[in-house]
Amino acid sequence: MPPVGAIAAPEPSAQSQPPAAPTPQTTDRVERTCAAVLELLLPHRRASDPESPAAVEAFPHQLRQLASFVAVGDPIVFTLPGFPCKSPNPAKVLSHLPDEGERLSLGFLDELCAAVGEVHQPGARMVICSDGHVFGDLIRVPDAHIDAYSDELKAIIQREELRRLSVFDLRDVLGDLPHDEKRRQVHERYAPTVDQLRAEIRSDVDTERLYCGITRFLVDDTADFPGSRSALQRECRRRAYGVIQRSRAWGDLIADHHPRSVRLSIHPQRRGAAKFGISLLDSPDAWTTPWHSCVLHRPDGSWELLKRQAAEQAGRLVLRDGRPSHYETR
Repeated sequence: MPPVGAIAAPEPSAQSQPPAAPTPQTTDRVERTCAAVLELLLPHRRASDPESPAAVEAFPHQLRQLASFVAVGDPIVFTLPGFPCKSPNPAKVLSHLPDEGERLSLGFLDELCAAVGEVHQPGARMVICSDGHVFGDLIRVPDAHIDAYSDELKAIIQREELRRLSVFDLRDVLGDLPHDEKRRQVHERYAPTVDQLRAEIRSDVDTERLYCGITRFLVDDTADFPGSRSALQRECRRRAYGVIQRSRAWGDLIADHHPRSVRLSIHPQRRGAAKFGISLLDSPDAWTTPWHSCVLHRPDGSWELLKRQAAEQAGRLVLRDGRPSHYETR
């Protein structure tokens, strides 16, 4: 348990012995293995520039990160911030708990790690960095619902025997401190200022796109705003700055606690970015995630993420263990 009132220091990471001086043959093997791993990720890339060619050479950050594991024969560690909690809008989701969308997504990530093990014998594992508590107050989701969501993620991983996955959240860093205190500490230690973000949004198209996307999500996630549509949009633009601040803070905290990792993202990313965007399930929108939607099972066996209202019109509700799970076409 970390000391009350302070962010816990990261655990020392186990480091392999320094490798011997590489030979040309060793360098070639490492490069080929890293390229093979990246080839497994590319078909699932969530891109902000889908029209741009995405060859292996376009991702030097990821190749360097992969090489740090491959060169010394260590298992590859992926970190994926996401899986925060369900949207608070009942028109989009089935409940506040994970459902078939999360189950399928976690299974896909475990299978992806297994595929990596086929080309890199030490294998791979993925740390799901569940970030709901980081900005739960800003997205208007009760902390009790976030705890229940994260606990059910862990239960799914155990039930489905997804041995290559684990969950990391603020409880692993700040224990049982009150949630507001956890958020305060993380924000004060890691978050950029609003002025810094505003300048970045004006100068960087990817940050501007992220800001607009989060604003849109906040508007869509609001089910009972008492004011006008324009007032809601103004309020969500303000909250979007806070969500990005906390998201950046969470990313820096993850880097402190998992310094050797290949960083994935559920947000669309351009080629060459430091983070690799990854798509979990098919959807009509590159920004859609299982926690902002539910899944529809089609007759051909495919699954698609849709808002609950759309899925209801296309299919019938299916229960799993007595709880709403997904829809399937009638």
